[in-house]
Amino acid sequence: MKAIVVTKYGSPEVLQLKEVETPVPGDSEVLIRIHAAAVNSTDPVFRKGEPFISRFFTGLCRPKFPIPGDVLAGEIYEVGRNVKNFRMGDQVFGATTDKLGAHAEYICLPEDGALAVMPENISYEEAAGLVDGALTALVFLRDRGNIQKGQKVLIYGASGSVGTAAVQLAVYFGAEVTGVCSTGNLEMVHSLGASTVIDYTKEDFARKGQKYDIIFDTVAKSSFSHCRDVLLDNGIYLTTFPSPRIIFRELVMSKREGKRAAFAAAGLRPSRDKAKDLNYLSDLVRGGKLKTVIDTQYSLERIAEAHTYVEKGHKKGNVILKI
Repeated sequence: MKAIVVTKYGSPEVLQLKEVETPVPGDSEVLIRIHAAAVNSTDPVFRKGEPFISRFFTGLCRPKFPIPGDVLAGEIYEVGRNVKNFRMGDQVFGATTDKLGAHAEYICLPEDGALAVMPENISYEEAAGLVDGALTALVFLRDRGNIQKGQKVLIYGASGSVGTAAVQLAVYFGAEVTGVCSTGNLEMVHSLGASTVIDYTKEDFARKGQKYDIIFDTVAKSSFSHCRDVLLDNGIYLTTFPSPRIIFRELVMSKREGKRAAFAAAGLRPSRDKAKDLNYLSDLVRGGKLKTVIDTQYSLERIAEAHTYVEKGHKKGNVILKI
């Protein structure tokens, strides 16, 4: 099979398209023919091994797992003899194990992994994007933020893969949503349900006088100290990438004031919880409450271009690999 292989840390050019052996499913595994995967903001981090702390997960001197990619959508091609929940031909979407491996034509995943049958009304590309953005946004807003109907919620980075999903989910939960993005994305974010959209290139949301129950920084470009004064009492600041400052200083300060900062290790949750949430998101998609925003699609052969584009930090929704 064809797969992207990384044997050393470096620039996008270290990503090599190679022929490798097709995996064989174990007794409790399924073999998936991958049709679409996503290139998200963590993929360049794992490729470069930067920041250095990421190497404790990916390998200190070189990548521990040669095939990157952690979300996918595809078709069950073969099942192990003990598999009961899936059958050949099922269209599925989900997240890989900690060994990654989604940027390839085939992958084996455990039957009880983070895997679910796709909604019938979306494409493979949309399904892969749904795993990338919505699965993360759901954990932050519902589980860590305890989002409630009628709350005021600000989504910073509202035009990215997590941000576009977060806007829609916050609206679904009954919140009054403000999105923050760049000029070219204002109309798109508004169309997703945000009642107010702020252009960060022209205005600082923290100086507009509005206060929020939840501020969700999906791109880790703000800070708790910058947002603290515009949080309501007992408000919460959520970030996808906590700095040491947040972990060791700002969390302590937030507890004293009744305001707090929080982080969710969404990718490290048990697979059964992820699978349950994938089914939850599928119901929202079927009901027309959630959709995937796709920016650009690339083939495996253009993986280096995909990484270069994602690293610029200006993608609208999801960047998809068609496989």
